[in-house]
Amino acid sequence: MLHAVLPGLAAALALASVAIAQTPTAPPPPATPAPSPPTPPANPRVKVETAAGAFVVELYRDKAPVTVANYLRYVDRGLFSGAACYRASKPKDYKGDDYGLVQCGLQNDPRKVLPPIAHEPTTKTGLTHGKDGVISMGRHAPGTAQADWSIMLGDMSYLDADPKNPRATPGFAAFGQVVEGLEVIRKIIVMPTDPNKGEGAMHGEMLVRPVRILRVSRVPAAPPPAPPAPATTPSPAADGPPSI
Repeated sequence: MLHAVLPGLAAALALASVAIAQTPTAPPPPATPAPSPPTPPANPRVKVETAAGAFVVELYRDKAPVTVANYLRYVDRGLFSGAACYRASKPKDYKGDDYGLVQCGLQNDPRKVLPPIAHEPTTKTGLTHGKDGVISMGRHAPGTAQADWSIMLGDMSYLDADPKNPRATPGFAAFGQVVEGLEVIRKIIVMPTDPNKGEGAMHGEMLVRPVRILRVSRVPAAPPPAPPAPATTPSPAADGPPSI
């Protein structure tokens, strides 16, 4: 009797194993995507409104944080309002509008200047004065920069720190770039200068009529783009005109 049952039991077990093998298994859950790294904040931009027109400067906070923070303190407190672009420096007898620098700021106005800041040389920031529109801090000795700044026209890389001997030639602190309205700087660079005004390197470069700065303010950051709207299935058209 036992011998008769065993073959039937073996066949039943074989059929069960086949059924189990053929039972579909649930797919594994989808892998959770790794979180994307946070997007670094965009560099701030400021709009400089002058009597000769307006221009926009992007400030390289990621590369020159000390200098940019100082500049923004003046902006946020409204201290540049009423200042001026007062100097147009270019080679003697040069009539073009594509080389030199325009200097602006408070001219050491004791009522408005804030404490001087540490110098950020181009050997540290990786920036250069070698292209149009670079903005750079004016100073006397390194560590004396306060509230005067210049916009470059053309290759002014001689104002960079000397990478071979930055202590002997520390250069000036570039900290941003004009991204809109560079034609305003080209307009100012050709304005008449007084041959008898200015001291030292500025002699003969002071504008006869300084260009008044009306306001310097931050440019609001652009909002992130909206996600695309989900696709919708159009509903069938109704018979007759639409009702109100």
